[in-house]
Amino acid sequence: MIKRIATSILLIFLVFRLGGQGYLDAKLLNKGRVDIPFSYENNLIVINVTFNKIFPLKFLFDTGAEHTILTRRQITDILAVNYTRKFTLFGADLSTELTAYLAQGISLKMGNIEMNNRNILVLEEDYFNFDEFSGVDIQGIIGADIFRRFVVQINYKRKIISLYPRSRFKEPSKNYVKYPVEIYKSRPYIKVPIKAPNDSIVQVKLLMDSGSSLPLIIYPETDSSLSVPQNVIPAQLGIGLGGYLEGVIGRVQYMKIAESELIDVITSFQNLLPSTDTIALNNRNGIIGNKSLQHFHVIIDYVRQELYLRPNTGGKKPKFKFDKSGLFLVASGKDLNQFKVASVVPNSPADLAGLRKDDNLKRIGGLPCGLMSLSGIQRKFRKKEGKKYQIVYEREGKKYKTVLILQKII
Repeated sequence: MIKRIATSILLIFLVFRLGGQGYLDAKLLNKGRVDIPFSYENNLIVINVTFNKIFPLKFLFDTGAEHTILTRRQITDILAVNYTRKFTLFGADLSTELTAYLAQGISLKMGNIEMNNRNILVLEEDYFNFDEFSGVDIQGIIGADIFRRFVVQINYKRKIISLYPRSRFKEPSKNYVKYPVEIYKSRPYIKVPIKAPNDSIVQVKLLMDSGSSLPLIIYPETDSSLSVPQNVIPAQLGIGLGGYLEGVIGRVQYMKIAESELIDVITSFQNLLPSTDTIALNNRNGIIGNKSLQHFHVIIDYVRQELYLRPNTGGKKPKFKFDKSGLFLVASGKDLNQFKVASVVPNSPADLAGLRKDDNLKRIGGLPCGLMSLSGIQRKFRKKEGKKYQIVYEREGKKYKTVLILQKII
């Protein structure tokens, strides 16, 4: 299924700085390294957070976000939290004005680390709709204001984030490749070579964004060599604050990281608006997300601006599988197990099967959709070409059957 991923803070320009917070609000419940387990859901890093010592919530761990954000205002309303300031921020379309509030004195506990007296941002409305577009019930984002004074390890295989005080961190073994990393507004940027569609090798500057489940996003207009390949499909690439991210999806021939070549990388090509301030984007050419980063053991030293990467693929070249149905679905319902067609790629298998926008899927291959998850359906639609599924769907109150035959799209 074509994934319109919830890419957190992908193109958000906050017109304020939270400021005013020192670094003495973090209490490590043990003295050394702190391990925070996470679940890896739909290529998103999701951690359990105890909010204000009461509410158990799920937050994204997001290296691409500068600030910590609560997307469900009703939680702070229930706690009678006072909002000290009201802010305007611009959404993913860079023009829509949205509203957020500053909440102070918030406590956040994650694993064996407790953060007290935090300033966080509370959105007036849940502009992200993470649950709908990712199939995961997420209430907020843990941004770099929480972890930027630590050395941060992300172990995708063990599903553990480790935070080290800088004084206790030892440089890892020679199995790691050491990179300089630029930390700008608490967000990490790395430069890597990619092979562009015109066969030239281009050094691109990418935001390392663990809040994005896409492998790679490229802004073609930031470099004349970054042309869009011929074989692409139109798509809504994701959703950010207050808007959809439009573009096309294709493949980059390779991207080299930590002496490893990632081949045929699924790449989203996003056109920036003419009014976009590339300086505000820190002159980056795009974003590298979890589907690429997950092939490495990642260590970010925010203080010394150093990055360590070690391939975790056992010498195998990572494969980037893509949807073979042409469907994009959104999840709804209490258990996020109801699935509606949000769009269909023209001339795709789903289009040829007669599926249309707003159809509701009821059964796939004989299995009721109520027993499935969004990520489970996505895995089905990435299987080998020629795989057939009988689909039962509902349209305007009537049920229909069709057969969908998977085929390579890009």
